[in-house]
Parts: sequence; structure tokens; C-alpha cells
Amino acid sequence: MEEMEEELKCPVCGSFYREPIILPCSHNLCQACARNILVQTPESESPQSRRASGSGVSDYDYLDLDKMSLYSEADSGYGSYGGFASAPTTPCQKSPNGVRVFPPAMPPPATHLSPALAPVPRNSCITCPQCHRSLILDDRGLRGFPKNRVLEGVIDRYQQSKAAALKCQLCEKAPKEATVMCEQCDVFYCDPCRLRCHPPRGPLAKHRLVPPAQGRVSRRLSPRKVSTCTDHELENHSMYCVQCKMPVCYQCLEEGKHSSHEVKALGAMWKLHKSQLSQALNGLSDRAKEAKEFLVQLRNMVQQIQENSVEFEACLVAQCDALIDALNRRKAQLLARVNKEHEHKLKVVRDQISHCTVKLRQTTGLMEYCLEVIKENDPSGFLQISDALIRRVHLTEDQWGKGTLTPRMTTDFDLSLDNSPLLQSIHQLDFVQMKVPATPILQLEECCTHNNSATLSWKQPPLSTVPAEGYILELDDGNGGQFREVYVGKETMCTVDGLHFNSTYNARIKAFNKTGVSQYSKTLVLQTSEVAWFAFDPGSAHADIIFSNDNLTVTCSSYDDRVVLGKTGFSKGVHYWELTVDRYDNHPDPAFGVARVDVMKDVMLGKDDKAWAMYVDNNRSWFMHDNSHTSRTEGGIAKGATIGVLLDLNRKTLTFFINDEQQGPIAFENVEGLFFPAVSLNRNVQVSAVPPRVRAASARSASKAARGWYVSP
Repeated sequence: MEEMEEELKCPVCGSFYREPIILPCSHNLCQACARNILVQTPESESPQSRRASGSGVSDYDYLDLDKMSLYSEADSGYGSYGGFASAPTTPCQKSPNGVRVFPPAMPPPATHLSPALAPVPRNSCITCPQCHRSLILDDRGLRGFPKNRVLEGVIDRYQQSKAAALKCQLCEKAPKEATVMCEQCDVFYCDPCRLRCHPPRGPLAKHRLVPPAQGRVSRRLSPRKVSTCTDHELENHSMYCVQCKMPVCYQCLEEGKHSSHEVKALGAMWKLHKSQLSQALNGLSDRAKEAKEFLVQLRNMVQQIQENSVEFEACLVAQCDALIDALNRRKAQLLARVNKEHEHKLKVVRDQISHCTVKLRQTTGLMEYCLEVIKENDPSGFLQISDALIRRVHLTEDQWGKGTLTPRMTTDFDLSLDNSPLLQSIHQLDFVQMKVPATPILQLEECCTHNNSATLSWKQPPLSTVPAEGYILELDDGNGGQFREVYVGKETMCTVDGLHFNSTYNARIKAFNKTGVSQYSKTLVLQTSEVAWFAFDPGSAHADIIFSNDNLTVTCSSYDDRVVLGKTGFSKGVHYWELTVDRYDNHPDPAFGVARVDVMKDVMLGKDDKAWAMYVDNNRSWFMHDNSHTSRTEGGIAKGATIGVLLDLNRKTLTFFINDEQQGPIAFENVEGLFFPAVSLNRNVQVSAVPPRVRAASARSASKAARGWYVSP
């Protein structure tokens, strides 16, 4: 549990929290420390003046940092308000744990009252030393902040587990061993501090002083204080406000600011938040386990680097000893090179071990603290800190993201000795430097095209000894233009989508490493499909659309029209496709055409400006775009009818066919851009897309191909 100790220490005094309070930002402070860092604000910024002017509605008003220079961007510390004689500029100080805090402008008056009960200067402001958020206190002062009883319980258990001698809590430097404890003040004193701070006279004469060990037992056995409402101090917490995320009492619900908020049972929310924190801890625990395994891997790498270094040095010495005396002068230089590489690798790995160890210690400390918090049986106290803990756990888990647990250094030495030069070249003897990789070889048997996609595969030459760190794939624009990079990475296979149909592309590949890039491979010529084929796309369709037959057949579960798109988009060339009506009941009017990817899916196709369609019933058809109906044409559809769609992007026209006959004139002109096949239908219609091989077999397809606007595959 020692790794949890930092979670239990105040950011101001650096000691264990004493009577911790929870700030609205979810951070904690000792009550005494909170009072010590209070700053008096101008009268115009007080909550009373804000309420009087109608500009403030909350109990705690966060300061406008543009107007109030509490926080200094230059040194990330705190400064006093400028321009007020009562608040001279005071340099910021650092707490024992390194957090910058603002010292009090005036020393607090001597008083025997607790920090919460002692009077607070009028218009006081407090700034969180961890997140730097500032707020102005209301009339309740520090009593307006809830106490973190869960944190007190965790600290108590932690201190008991340490089983160390109790120390005086008031010694300023090195705490002395405590000799007594005051049961009323709940403070451990050494003899000098007792005589100075707790004299046996006046009201303090009635306090009961007991030995430290007895005081520890009485503190542990004393009943936990019941949580009371900060707004209604005589009322206990009984419900949980979902909107404000805090426990409330019944008076808050009847007459307070929570009267119109959603509330839930305190016990139910306590169990829910405990469950959420436990689930978050499960993910963080997995990350911690991975980190431990990663540390083992790094430590093994140190040993492996040591072994590889010894082996490499032995090989080098054996090669150098076989050469003439002139080689011995060169041998020392080569060994120095190896040792330098050796030390570099060790330094990198050890630095990563150190960094990962620190992060793991922090993660483990947070986990242990959260587990101790879960053990608490105080619902309201738990709920006061559960949200902040859950966010911290998720944030810590994200910090162990991809790449954190990856070694920064390999164990291999990328050096080899070339002992083939002649004796007269002995003075040029050196390690073979890292060379550029060999030119990749395209694996033609695995390269192919499908519709407007191309898949390419490549590999390194079989005898290549220089490794490649990655590859760069380049394609031209399909018109013989300049090449452009479409993929950079370590994989040896890549699929490029979104190419033009009926186009010829040139592709080439090159390898790279730290030294440079290889030569380009041979250029591969790729021909995309002349005729596009598609299935319907479940990912972009309306939720009421029902798919079957490998997404070639669609219907709908609703009586309203719903839109479904094809998976393939067209932006160039001439494209023709057909759909058959498998079921047609009660004379509905389905629509067929093309659409943009962001077309409305819950209305008939053509109702918005993102679709161009023909809708048809059993007697006639209309063309529709942007809810404009044109060209009523006699002739409808029935079960078994075939609807053809011809999209000619060369001529920028869209034409429709029913049962091999053109339906009306050219439906739309000046159509350009990226279009997807589209259909809208309701539950009375079922439609299937016709595969290209079926269309190519018909005489109709052949005749249209002869006319130049349809190309058979």
C-alpha cells in the first residue's frame, strides 16, 4: 500500500489529509490548508454583490481569470490581486510536494476553533492548487464544502497498517514522538507542542488527554459521523441528485435548489457507482498487468543485449586476430564503435524501464486507493468522490495506450564485418554501414482489381540482407498523370478503393529505411472494371430496411418509404444497372435512381436535393428531384418487372427503363459528381439487384452496348 501514499497527502502541506474537504473541482484539501490559502477579493466580485446585481446564481462563483490575475501564465503559480492596497503582490510558494500555493495576505488570527468554525474574512477566494480553478466563498465559508469521510477512513486504515510510532501533528520541522492525544481536539501532541498549543487552563482545561496508543484505539472505535447536508446542517443525506451529481437531503428536494432536479435513491446510486468504479478498475488492472509483463520484457532485453554484445565482440576479435598486425590498430576503433552502440541500447532500454516503473507505481497506487474507497460503506461519502475517481481511472488507462508498451530499442546489432578486402586496403576496414533496402518485387499472382478497387502485393527479394522499415505505394490519376502516394507503412499488401471505373492506372512501389529509399519496382498497369457492380449497403441504410441474398435483395418493415444505397459510387464513365421487382402488393410507388451519400433516408427518394429518381406505381411514373415532380409517363410496374438505370457521366445524363423500354425522355441532365445507386420502398415491395453476368446475357444489353452507352464486362 506504500504506492498509494501520494494519494493520501494534501497538495499544500504535503502531509496526510486532516479533516479533508472536497472542492467543487473534486480535489481535496485539509481544512486548515484551505484556510491558509484563502485570498480576500474586491467587494465588486463578492457573491453578495453579484446576487444583488442579478449576475450570479450559484453558491460558488468561479473567478474570471481575465479580470482577476490570480493565476500567472508565466510561472504557473499564483499571485495576489493587483491594484488593491489591501492585497500587495506576494510571490507564490511551493508546498512540500511541489505544488505552487498562494500564502495568506494576513496571518490568521489566533483562535482555538477548528478551521471550519473559525471566521472567514469577508469576500474570501480559494484557488485549487492542483487544477488552478478559483472560486469565491459564500457566507458559509469553508463549511460549505462537504467533508471527505471516505478519504479519512482510508488514511486511518493506512496509518494503522504502518504500525509506526505516533508523531506529533503540530511540529513544524521533524515531528517528535507524540506523548498525549486530546480526545476533544482529536490531535496528537508532543510535550513542547502541548504546552505551547494546548495549555491546561481556560476552556482547554476540561479536555481529556490520553496516551497516544489509547487515542488511536478510541479514534478507530469511535462511530463514523453521519453525513449531513451542507445547506441544511441538521438534515442527513437521503437522496442523490443526478443533475448536480451530489447527495442531498429531503429539504433540498422540497424547498432548495434541487427541487426540480431528477433524484434517485442514495443506496441504488451508491451501488451503481461502485459497480462503475469496479469495471473501470478491471480495465486499469489489465493495463497494469501488461505493464508488469512489459517490464519483464525490458529487463530480459537488457540481458539479451549484454549477451549479444559479448557474442558480437568475440566474433569481431576472432576476425581481427586472423588479420595481419595492421588490423590490430583498427580493431580498437571497431570495438569502441560496438561498445558505443551497446551503451546506447542499454541507456534507451533502461530509461524506458525507469519511465514505465514510475508510471506503473502511480497506476498501482491509484488502484489500491480506489480499492480502499470501494470498501467504504458510506454511500454519500463514496458518491462525493466516485465520479472523479472514475474519470481518473479512465484517464490513467488511456495513458497506457498503444505505443506505451512497445520497446524503443531492438536487441540486435545492425552491423556486420566485411573481411574480404585485400591487405593493402586494411586501413579502410570498417563496419558495413546500413544500406538502403533492395527494390521490392510485385507479386503479380496476388495483384487484382475488383470494381473500382485495386489490390497490390509485394515482397523483398529472397537474397536481400538489408531490412526495410516500410514501403511507399504510388498510383497515377488514371489518365497518365503524375504519381501520388496512396500508402506508407510496413504491410506488404494494400487495397486502394475509390478509383474510377473503366480506367487504366499505373502503380509502383519502393522500400525505405533510416538510410534512404530503394529504387522503384517495375510499373504495374491496372484496369478497373468496365461495368460497375454493387450490393446494397447495410451500413448507410435506414434501420427499417431488411437485407437478404448477400445484400442483393432488400425490402422494408415500415409502411413509410425508406432509402437504401448501393456500396459502390460512380464519378466517371457510363454505368447501367437493373433491378427486378420480386414482390409488389397494394400498388405502392417505389423510387429508383441515384443519390449522394448524405441523402435523407426516411423519405421517398427525390424528396431532397441529394437524390435524382423515378417513382412508379402500377399505371404511371414521374421523375423527381428536390421534391419537384416532372414528366408523368404512362406505364407502370408489377411483380417481375425490370427497372434499368443508365447513368452517363460522360454526357451528364440519367435515363430510366422499364422492361427493356425507355420510360419517358432523358430524366435529368447536367448531373455530375459522386453518385450511388439508390432505391426507396416500403413493406409492400421487395427489390433485387441483377448481377452483371445476367444482364450481359440479354439481347437488350448487347444492343445498348452497340449504341455506345453500356459496356459489357
